[in-house]
Amino acid sequence: MSPWLARHLICPLHERFLRRPTFRCVRELERSQWWSPDELRLLQGRKLRALVNHAVGKTRFYRSWLAQSGVPLADWGSDGTDPLDLLSRLPLLDKAQIRTSVEEMLWHHAPGGVFEHNTGGSTGEPLIFYFDRRRQAYDQAARIRTHRWYSVDIGDRELYLWGSPIELRRSDRIKRLRDRLFNHRLVDAFAMSPERMDGYVDEWNRFRPHCLFGYPSSIVRFADHARSQRHSLDTSCLRAVFVTGEVCCPCDREMIAGYLGVPVADCYGSRDGGFIAHECPEGEMHITAENVIVEIVDDDGRPLPVGETGEIVVTHLDAYAMPFIRYRTGDVGRLKRGRCACGRGLPLMDIVQGRRTDFLYLPNGQVKHALSIIYPLRAMTGVRQFHVTQDEDYSVTVDVVPDDREGRLTKDAVAQGVRPVIGEQVGLQVRLLDEIGVAGSGKFRYVESRVQTVAGSRVEGDGNE
Repeated sequence: MSPWLARHLICPLHERFLRRPTFRCVRELERSQWWSPDELRLLQGRKLRALVNHAVGKTRFYRSWLAQSGVPLADWGSDGTDPLDLLSRLPLLDKAQIRTSVEEMLWHHAPGGVFEHNTGGSTGEPLIFYFDRRRQAYDQAARIRTHRWYSVDIGDRELYLWGSPIELRRSDRIKRLRDRLFNHRLVDAFAMSPERMDGYVDEWNRFRPHCLFGYPSSIVRFADHARSQRHSLDTSCLRAVFVTGEVCCPCDREMIAGYLGVPVADCYGSRDGGFIAHECPEGEMHITAENVIVEIVDDDGRPLPVGETGEIVVTHLDAYAMPFIRYRTGDVGRLKRGRCACGRGLPLMDIVQGRRTDFLYLPNGQVKHALSIIYPLRAMTGVRQFHVTQDEDYSVTVDVVPDDREGRLTKDAVAQGVRPVIGEQVGLQVRLLDEIGVAGSGKFRYVESRVQTVAGSRVEGDGNE
């Protein structure tokens, strides 16, 4: 399909048929990204006031929720009160509450209808929630805007190295036809055997994508396979690689950018939380401030000052069918001061450091960022793939797939490389495996800890200093 036809005919007709105002939202976001921080804050305040009044007026859950907060509804209608100052006084929302209160949170009469979505989450327990056309349109518009930052537009050829069961279940004839009309192509991140990846190389060279979208670990694995097998990838049309779904480690970013020869842009978001932030060509992570408010909170849910690390809490300003107000993502990050050199007024946050379970916890209260153990494993000769698991008793298991091209790797060598990170008091087991699988979501997490987090723990080795 011609990119021009997809951009100017197929996609607009598709969005109009679905009654989604996506292209109007794109025009809004293209203008507002250049507003000043003060103008964006005023917009957030107006939208937040409207959202809270809607949620309280249309859902049983939020009527009870506001009563518990002690903040009178009249305060939300007062022009003399800044809604953003009131936000921190409201209760936090978590997945457990959503699972038990879906019906009470839902506005059935949203214009255009309500649409069920779900996400497995890190535990695999499904979270069911609902979107309306307004939220779908703004999330899609935010994605279109950030693609344009890298000269990738609607209708340009986009290859997805993806593994979500939702996408894979829907890969029927209709969806394959729609993907072809939109110039999208999906290859399965669940099935990345050497034989399948040989086929992905052929698919790549036939498709000649303008951009690649996927999990960073899957892209690294694909690029490593292509390089080791001396396959040639046609990158003549490639403009950018967009990564999401996992922490993108600097070593992975360097490998992808070096091999494919284009910028690597990190995107932070989720099905439930929305399109939260995206990296610009200047290397800064911009919050989609027109659609989401991002707070950083401590273990007790109290907002932290700019620059301090804590849990990311989001309020989606355009989620009306099922409002998400002060929603705990379980991810860790921090807000940043200043304004980006790109000129956009969108607020900044650090590259997301990952979920709380992406850290290693030591018995003395220290918290080691995943990068502190990823770096020595990455630097170790003979390591092709690895996965680190920490059990509730603080003991650590390191699974390693050796690289046969580099000679024999020993368990002792791996242990010597990681022992300085975890100390002598933590139990350590090293296992040499033929293969390490991915989670049911298709994502791969280098480090997973089952240790319960405690307030006051201090993060060390986060790689940001």
